[in-house]
Amino acid sequence: MKKILLVCGSGIYTSRALSQRVKKALDDRGLEGTYEITLGKASDAAEESRDFDLCITTTTLDGECACPVVIGASFLLGRDVWQTVDRIVELLNGEDGSEDTDGPEDTEE
Repeated sequence: MKKILLVCGSGIYTSRALSQRVKKALDDRGLEGTYEITLGKASDAAEESRDFDLCITTTTLDGECACPVVIGASFLLGRDVWQTVDRIVELLNGEDGSEDTDGPEDTEE
């Protein structure tokens, strides 16, 4: 079970609205039952993040997180949502999202 920490400034309204949207997006990708979402405050995220696989935030965080962080503002703005969902899915699946853009290395013999 992957653990997601979802934070906003106060840990109340915005994170609840965002939680519903993230849940729907992940469930639509077939991930229902493979994750759990915990709501929190941005001021506590750095310390709490040690126990999570991913942090999704709508605001600036106080300190560095011990897990990958995704900015979730696109869920609130309604723009580029699927790019954000793609990134969340990559991170939950243990992919860092980086690709070899140089192509195959030349091997001269």
